[in-house]
Amino acid sequence: MQHEYRPTAVAPQDRLDSWPDETIAQLLARADRPTISAEFFPPRDDEGAAVLHRSIEQLEALHPDFVSVTYGANGSSRERTLDAVRDIASSTGLRVMGHLTCTGQSVDELRAVIDGYGEMGVRHVLAIRGDMPGGPLVPWERHPQGLANATELVELVKSRGEFCVGVGAFPDVHPGSTAERDVQVLCDKQAAGAEFAITQLFFRPGAYRRLVERLRDAGCGLPVIAGMMPVTAIGQIDRFAELSGAPLPDEMVARLRAVGDDRAAVRGVGTALCAELARELLAGGAPGIQFFTQNRSVATLEILGRLAGGSG
Repeated sequence: MQHEYRPTAVAPQDRLDSWPDETIAQLLARADRPTISAEFFPPRDDEGAAVLHRSIEQLEALHPDFVSVTYGANGSSRERTLDAVRDIASSTGLRVMGHLTCTGQSVDELRAVIDGYGEMGVRHVLAIRGDMPGGPLVPWERHPQGLANATELVELVKSRGEFCVGVGAFPDVHPGSTAERDVQVLCDKQAAGAEFAITQLFFRPGAYRRLVERLRDAGCGLPVIAGMMPVTAIGQIDRFAELSGAPLPDEMVARLRAVGDDRAAVRGVGTALCAELARELLAGGAPGIQFFTQNRSVATLEILGRLAGGSG
């Protein structure tokens, strides 16, 4: 039975109806409420692991629909990613998704990681091409024994077992690509077996809406979860513009710079702006929000509090 979609159903009690064996794709297909999820990165040392565990503990109380763990450029954090995924899967009741990139790795190495996820009972993989070490503006090079793109990676993951596979999407056009090409790539990924997408960082709701409209016009029904992270320090403005592929909106920058000497005020403005973006996207029918936490829980908790409480 189709339920009425509730765009503000983000409070913890609204996500208690999820069965542990239900996939992310099945959650999205229900379309009765948005999914809420969080992305973490694998810790580098014991201190980082303690920070990650505290953040997960605080966010777990909000019953996120799933959490994911990133995978470093060139496979550089492969073992740390596997360790973090294993730790979360074994010590919490959370639905866990492991990331996987094909940059700088052979097919045999990729198969080993996929099989590693399967052996620990993790059935969700986010399959992305990944950037070269040095960032998204560095020209991408295929590994001599590797894959050419994320579409081939989706096919490889699906060939290794019953995995639910997600992929990346770009509301602000991927560097070196076009809007039309980005849509075609997403359509190809869906044809290869991808069941949902999560966007790169973006700050303009119109960019997200246009991406989804182009996808639907192309006959691609892939659900697109919106990925976001608040600006909590003035120094992040240029960095976030580089990550998203587009400058931050002038009005957003002006609001942040207006309180630029007050770090607490910058954080407050940044979380308010992120909550406003999330609210607009959810009201427009976005099927989910993914928070890029940087292994910290406070900003995500503040934003969810704003959304659940009805404030912008």
